[in-house]
Amino acid sequence: MKLISFLRQQTETWGAVRGDEVVDLGKALGGTLTDFIASPQFADRDKVVAAHKADLKLSEIDFLPVIPRPEKIVCAVRNYLDHHNEAVAFGMKREITEFPPIFLRVWRSQVAHNAPVIRPKVSDNLDWEGELAVVIGKGGRHISQADAWNHVAGYSVYNDVSVRDWQRHAQQIASGKNFVGTGPFGPWLVTPDEIADPTNLKLETRVNGETVQSSNTSMLIFSIPRLIEYSSTIFDLVPGDVIATGTPAGVGFTRKPPIFLKPGDVVEVEIEQIGILRNPVIDE
Repeated sequence: MKLISFLRQQTETWGAVRGDEVVDLGKALGGTLTDFIASPQFADRDKVVAAHKADLKLSEIDFLPVIPRPEKIVCAVRNYLDHHNEAVAFGMKREITEFPPIFLRVWRSQVAHNAPVIRPKVSDNLDWEGELAVVIGKGGRHISQADAWNHVAGYSVYNDVSVRDWQRHAQQIASGKNFVGTGPFGPWLVTPDEIADPTNLKLETRVNGETVQSSNTSMLIFSIPRLIEYSSTIFDLVPGDVIATGTPAGVGFTRKPPIFLKPGDVVEVEIEQIGILRNPVIDE
């Protein structure tokens, strides 16, 4: 099942996608997609959605980030071996650590599918990072790796767009990861029953149609259960929390010469069995 958050006549709502149609479940049931994920109804989602008719065309809606206001967006750093290696080859002194390196992104930095990524006026070092996003369904603390899959509501696509020069202002990289309009998230959440194996999904990022990243989630250094276990040791994970699992090789800053996003570019991140997250780039 594909679940989305969207605007209907400038009113925030949520629903389910059926082919090229949308069932407005916010209108029928109230609340938000996060509320639904957290509710007992989520386990019976097939029956819930089947009880309602589609009343919109997908082409008629304006997407919102899948989870518009997650309490936490936990982002993994250098979590693909090929990306780690390209950073080291670039000259960065980095080692694979015993524990997953993470940082937090704020929800106000997010943008929806088809919405513009904003290049900030203080930098032209805007870089792409296509990623698999994991949305938490069942909250918890000290979640074991063995139980971690039971806490997943579904999967989506994230583009952890980075302002590279600001990222390097200090040892902590969050300043380059939280600019307004730099967190594309979408187009929808795909529930686990639709994903045969989330540990083996092709991921591809394209800029203006040219493939710049091509990898597979099997290349993760720290697995999805490990990221959930580690994060839940620090935080109380709650429904709607997002874990962005890291990006593979092929980012712009490691190229010679570096390539950065500019106004007029279009970035697409595609993950098989999920879909394509597409965003144009504009200047602030």
